[in-house]
Amino acid sequence: MNSTVIGHAGVLWEYFASIRQEIHCSAVVVCCSYDLRVMDHAVDLLERGKTDTVVISGDRGHWTGKLWDEPESTIFHEHARARLNGYSVLLEQRATNFSENIRYSLDLIRPVGEVLFVTKPNSLYRVHLTVPMVDSEIRYSVSCPGIEFPNGVSNVVGLIGLINEMVGDVDRILTYPELGYQVPHTLPDEVIRSWKYLVDKGFVDHMLN
Repeated sequence: MNSTVIGHAGVLWEYFASIRQEIHCSAVVVCCSYDLRVMDHAVDLLERGKTDTVVISGDRGHWTGKLWDEPESTIFHEHARARLNGYSVLLEQRATNFSENIRYSLDLIRPVGEVLFVTKPNSLYRVHLTVPMVDSEIRYSVSCPGIEFPNGVSNVVGLIGLINEMVGDVDRILTYPELGYQVPHTLPDEVIRSWKYLVDKGFVDHMLN
């Protein structure tokens, strides 16, 4: 793939992953997806003593509806089962988007102190901006596995699929506040320039329109 395309995609990736944190919390909420490394990271947090409670959240979504016959949360749980002994594990199997991941998971663990939401690197801002729309008072942070771009891209979606997804992520950050799905967020000029470049190059499969 053209190195210029990869460079602009890397700008999006690095920005999305820049708010990654690892904190002590009351519970970890795993926003499931196609990438099982998200679950690995969540268990790493448990093993490092960040909390002893984890909610694994997700039915099947855009990518995983064609990938698996079972809910994402079931697949994630089975993937990590051997490492989860001794922890409090809750499965949430209805959510099909981030708002539902957040809402349904919080319903399982209220009352709760600070929550650490774990997702893919490119989804950190999506989750971060959605939480206040669900609960404006909850204390929370977001985390993800430390995946390098482009060499660490999941082979489930591949590089082209991921770039399309990230372009769609920016599109949603720009559009969703008007629809009441996310709080407003101003993206840096560099991110907007890279996004527009990738749109012009045809990476539009995951955009809203």
